[in-house]
Amino acid sequence: MLPVGRKVVVSSIAPDPLAAIEQASLVAMPAPDPAQLSPRDVIIAIASASVGWVDLLMMSGQYQHAAKPPYTPGLEYAGTIAWAGADAAIAVGERVLVDPFLAGPRSLGSYQGSGGFATYAVAPIEAVHRIPGALTFDEACNLLGNYETAYHCLVTRGRVQAGETVLVHGASGSVGLAAVHIAKLLGATVIATGRSRAKLELVAAQGADHIVTTDTPLRDSIKALTGGRGVDVVYDGVGGDLSVESLRCVRFGARYLIVGWAATPFVTRTQANVLPTNLIMMKGLDVLGCPTAISTAHDPSSRAPRLEQILAWAGAGKIHPLVSRRYALTEFADALRAKWHGETVGGIVLHPAG
Repeated sequence: MLPVGRKVVVSSIAPDPLAAIEQASLVAMPAPDPAQLSPRDVIIAIASASVGWVDLLMMSGQYQHAAKPPYTPGLEYAGTIAWAGADAAIAVGERVLVDPFLAGPRSLGSYQGSGGFATYAVAPIEAVHRIPGALTFDEACNLLGNYETAYHCLVTRGRVQAGETVLVHGASGSVGLAAVHIAKLLGATVIATGRSRAKLELVAAQGADHIVTTDTPLRDSIKALTGGRGVDVVYDGVGGDLSVESLRCVRFGARYLIVGWAATPFVTRTQANVLPTNLIMMKGLDVLGCPTAISTAHDPSSRAPRLEQILAWAGAGKIHPLVSRRYALTEFADALRAKWHGETVGGIVLHPAG
C-alpha cells in the first residue's frame, strides 16, 4: 500500500494569476486505489513537475480551456511507475514522463483533474513515455510542452531552413529557450532578445548566436547584425509594442510567428492586439498564428512526426532542457510567483517529495 501524500488543489478559478496562487491550497492526498482504476491505468510517484505559464493562465481562466475545479495543476510531470494495471505493459519502477495532451489539466478527458503538483498521479498507459536518453526527471518534465510548441512554430508553421536567421523574443523563458535550441538544431542563426542582459548571457551560453536587449533600438541592432537585410523569421511570444517594432526588422517575404502575448496577458479581456497592416503588406509578410494545442486538436495527425523527432533528439542527447530553479511542493506558491514574474532562465520545477 502506498503512503498518504500531498497535492495542490485549485478549488475555483481566480480573476488573475496572482489571486489564483493565493486561492490554491496544499492538502493531504490519499494514495490512488488500484481497485478503482482501469487495467490500462498506471499510478506515477511524481519526482518532478514543471511550473508553467499555462498553469497560471489556466488557474485564472485565461487559457482556451480549463480543467473544472477542483483539480490539481501541473501540466507536465515525471517520476516512476508505482503501480501498473494488468493491461499496462510497463514495469513498476520505470522512469517515465507523462504526455500533457493525454493526461493532466491540459488534456480533455477523464484524467484532467490529476496534475503534477502532487505526490501521485493517475494516467492511462497511452500517456506514458519512458524518459529518453540520459534526461533527469527535472529535464524530462520540461520536454514535451516546451519543445513541441517550439517545433510546431518553427518547423510546421515557420518552415525554418538551415542558413536562415531567426529572431526569438522572450528567449530566456522555457518555451523561448526551447525555440533557441530547435532553431540551432535546424541550422539557423539565432538572435535572442529579452529585457535582462544577465539572462541573455545564459541564453547565449545555451547556443544563441547574438543577444539584444529590448531596451535598445531593436531595428538598428537587428539590421547591424544582418548586414542591413533583416531576419527571415520572427518567433514572437511577447507581443505588444515589441511586435510592431519587430516588423521593421525583417526582410521582404519573412515569416512572422505569433506564439503568445506575454507582454499583454489580459488582452483577451480588454481589446485585441493590433498589427499594422501597412507594414505587413509592404514587406510581403506571412503572419502565422501558431496555437500548438488548438492546431493539434484540429489535426491530430500533425503530432506524431514532431513527437517522434523531439524524443529522438532527446534520446540522442541533442536536447537538454535547462532547469534553473527547484522548489519543494510546500513552496508551490513561491514557484508560481517566480514563474509569473519571469525570475529565471528556462524551467522551474516542483519536487513533491520535498
